[in-house]
Amino acid sequence: MADHVTPSKRSEIMKAVGTKDTGAEMAVRRLLHAKGYRYRLHRRDLPGSPDIVFPRLRKVLFIHGCFWHGHNCNKGRLPKSKLDYWRRKLEANKDRDLRSIAALSELGWSVAVVWQCALHDIAALTVKLDNFLLTNSVCA
Repeated sequence: MADHVTPSKRSEIMKAVGTKDTGAEMAVRRLLHAKGYRYRLHRRDLPGSPDIVFPRLRKVLFIHGCFWHGHNCNKGRLPKSKLDYWRRKLEANKDRDLRSIAALSELGWSVAVVWQCALHDIAALTVKLDNFLLTNSVCA
């Protein structure tokens, strides 16, 4: 199936995709705040600049968009065009994510990843986040 917009318009659309304050991130932040959790955002002094940081607990959350971080779900499918480019791009993103998680773990931080698709079941996500934040368990 051909793209329904011009290549220059597609480029403009893709450049506008932000890395902070995404819809998924804002939904998780609202959920956490409503449950009484307080946190810091985008700590640039930590590897990978985690989206949400709980300094006292030494725990961090990354909120990953399924497409951009190569999740194995419906939203994480590769596009139908420019497969070589997208495979390289998304694999590089996954490698960077793994390096950031490993570096944080080495520094004594617990890390959890919340995938965009997890927002379809808020009740299950809430339980996972509570388990991660209230115990010593790891959630992914």
